[in-house]
Amino acid sequence: MGKKALYVYRFGGGKADGNAKLRDLLGGKGANLAEMASLGIPVPPGFTMTTEVCRHYQHNNGSYPEELAAQVDEGLRGIEKQVGRKFGDPRSPLLLSIRSGAASSMPGMMDTILNLGLNDETVEGLIRETGDQRFSFDNYRRFIQMYGDVVLGVHSEHFEEQIRVIKTKRGITLDTELTAEDLQQLVQAFKAVVGEKGATFPQEPREQLWGAIGAVFGSWNGDRAVEYRRIANIPDDLGTACNVQAMVFGNRGEHSATGVAFTRDPATGANCFFGEYLMNAQGEDVVAGIRTPQPINRASAAALGMSATHQMETLEELLPACYTELDQIRHTLEKHYRDMQDVEFTIESGKLWMLQTRAAKRTAAAAVKAAVDFVEEGLISQEEAIQRVKSEQIEQLLHHTFDPNAKQATPPMAKGLAASPGAAVGKVVFTADDAVAWCERGEPVILVRHETSPEDIHGMNVAQGILTACGGVTSHAAVVARGMGKPCVAGCHGIAIDLAKKTAHAGAVTVREGEWLSIDGATGEVFATRLPLQPPVMTAAFQRIMEWADLFRKLGVRTNAETARDVQVALEFGAEGIGLARTEHMFFEPGRIEIVREMILAESLEARKKALAKLLPMQKGDFRKILALMDGRPVTIRLLDPPLHEFLPHTDDEVAEVASVSGIAPHKIREITKALHEQNPMLGHRGCRLGVTFPEIYAMQAQAMLEAASELQQEEDIESDLEIEIPLVGHVNELRKLRSVVEHVAAEVMKQTGATVKYTVGAMLELPRACLITDQLAKYADFFSFGTNDLTQTTMGVSRDDAGRFLNPYIEEKIVTRDPFATIDESGVGRLMGLAVESGKKAKKTLLFGICGEHGGDPQSIDFCHRLGLDYVSCSPYRVPVARLAAAHAALRHR
Repeated sequence: MGKKALYVYRFGGGKADGNAKLRDLLGGKGANLAEMASLGIPVPPGFTMTTEVCRHYQHNNGSYPEELAAQVDEGLRGIEKQVGRKFGDPRSPLLLSIRSGAASSMPGMMDTILNLGLNDETVEGLIRETGDQRFSFDNYRRFIQMYGDVVLGVHSEHFEEQIRVIKTKRGITLDTELTAEDLQQLVQAFKAVVGEKGATFPQEPREQLWGAIGAVFGSWNGDRAVEYRRIANIPDDLGTACNVQAMVFGNRGEHSATGVAFTRDPATGANCFFGEYLMNAQGEDVVAGIRTPQPINRASAAALGMSATHQMETLEELLPACYTELDQIRHTLEKHYRDMQDVEFTIESGKLWMLQTRAAKRTAAAAVKAAVDFVEEGLISQEEAIQRVKSEQIEQLLHHTFDPNAKQATPPMAKGLAASPGAAVGKVVFTADDAVAWCERGEPVILVRHETSPEDIHGMNVAQGILTACGGVTSHAAVVARGMGKPCVAGCHGIAIDLAKKTAHAGAVTVREGEWLSIDGATGEVFATRLPLQPPVMTAAFQRIMEWADLFRKLGVRTNAETARDVQVALEFGAEGIGLARTEHMFFEPGRIEIVREMILAESLEARKKALAKLLPMQKGDFRKILALMDGRPVTIRLLDPPLHEFLPHTDDEVAEVASVSGIAPHKIREITKALHEQNPMLGHRGCRLGVTFPEIYAMQAQAMLEAASELQQEEDIESDLEIEIPLVGHVNELRKLRSVVEHVAAEVMKQTGATVKYTVGAMLELPRACLITDQLAKYADFFSFGTNDLTQTTMGVSRDDAGRFLNPYIEEKIVTRDPFATIDESGVGRLMGLAVESGKKAKKTLLFGICGEHGGDPQSIDFCHRLGLDYVSCSPYRVPVARLAAAHAALRHR
């Protein structure tokens, strides 16, 4: 016969069947209880039913493995032996706590039941044993309420109403003021409530136990747990363990207490013991806010903002022996787990018990500081420190955030896509021009638009943040906002914008022009109020983590930037080059759009060249600034990409303005605009197709770049590393022709200036066909850069600006697991990228491969780029530190 499956793992009394390595089987709570027991830390004895039982329960209509009942009975006997009480014995009853515990921490998402085993007989035994009638009936009423809510489906509010009735009758306000007689009345009232709701409170303790076990396993698929797993990307098939322990009581009198503590400050990472406690209370009293917890020590009081003169009684002062033992356990746990811990404890009649330890949830600042401190204390290596800090946490450090207490107390009016991180507060405006006008008056603004276009750039530049009703995380608003380091919430379909009335409303909430609005670009939440902000802080610990990351990463990290401000920010954050400078953004600078329109509206080559001659010195000045700032680092400048109609006037006022400047009749301007209109401009006359039909445009831009590099070399002794990029290439002959245009211009510039400029020519891979012919393109390319925003669109047949309307349902229905515009679709888009790298490198070993789409700042996509063997990733300036850390994570993960 084969060995019987083990579903119950016991712990307590200094030994355990399991350990911390069995986290997937025992859940985080069960594994750590076993580990603490083995370390000799005082843990109430108990046993853990494994996650295998939960999976069996879910897949077999709520039934259990046949071996489980006998193993549970054996576990109960083990607890009874250690505590000297019997389960269900009316003379000396054993009471139990039943708690869930998944492998991934899901705080508050699943169910807990305390004081299990109490009934009309055992409560009398508890009274005789403790001599405390109030304590005993308090536990009994708590148990009926929890069991009724969790197991029997009677909402907790029905029980709370009975408590309010007695409090009102007695003229009291606190639960602690309830007498033993009051609590005894509540026991009867609670049982009556259960009966009125069509249920029966079981008196048999074993029936109670199996009802609670079923509720814990059933809570894995409760609405709260399912939603939490969706948000936290936790797999649905893991299941939860169920922990059964002997009860210990923090409500046994003046020498009893319960609390939660962190081995370091979870907000700052400071190495001080931090926590709160309640005297004479059970754990749910802390969570429910029935009473205000007190700090465990003076350091906690200071961290909570309490002055030295604040009236308080710390645990250290009231129960010094218990506090000293707790502090010793703190150090034991930190040294053992080599990480900051979050612990729950109960003190029963002067005896300390540890109920849980787990890796502490912490702020980004605390994660960074603790990781660096642990290295300096010799507990972990630099590699481990890097892996302790999540890439997303670094991003939080680079932006303002909302005061967490104020945010928690304010419900959002709507929620969209978290398009660009950070918190922003301002007064609502609905046009870019109004944004500028209000800012000139000194008013901070949030620019609210259906969607943004390149012509909104001036308003976006001055706004504190951007909110759009349409678009996705790679829409114009999102891309530009990330480049500027501005918070953005995009695709907020729950908000209806009325431009005529200058209002935005969601449900019953309406916000008018000039009223305060707060947006959180990290969560997508929108608040119809002015929330307080917290500034970012770049600490020495942050710099240290970044330095260590650079030691291990293999991928280079560049930035997408085309303004001096963006370049400077990126350099400060450690960018090693520019992977994408978009020349079209420069055309919207003041005084330029008119010339660009003159160039587009020109009816002859001579007229077009005349307009381009006016743009040449402007473009050269832009390029010179960027190349000077980069000081020899590689700079990829993309030639003009968008379709020409994007630059043309659309409103009557704009047409009239262009007509007055150009001397072209308004009706003629409208005719040209109409002629340039395309049904699908993203796949139309744009990118290298513009260069083929209007080579003089690309020639002017190449001339501006090369003259800027020549002047820097001769006038400032600055050498440039110029990479000229041709967009939307789909055929080898396009690249061949346009490379020859660049080379001809380069020869002319160098002949005229006498300078020798280092430059290369490459192509942006945005079309599936281009990815499939990199062996052909390699003949005319020195580098390739994946434009994954457009590559995702053209591969999947999905518009990035419209995807927000259906992608969320697709994710909820598990058709796709992630937004493909946020994280690379490895099996589709990624496969094309792999073919491109393999084919290109085979044809020319010296080819450089990079990525400059928004995926270049996404940690999961960066991991894929590392596995693919790319040379660099490029992202918006404020995501450069994220990319540096994510690249190090990838290198360490796959070494």
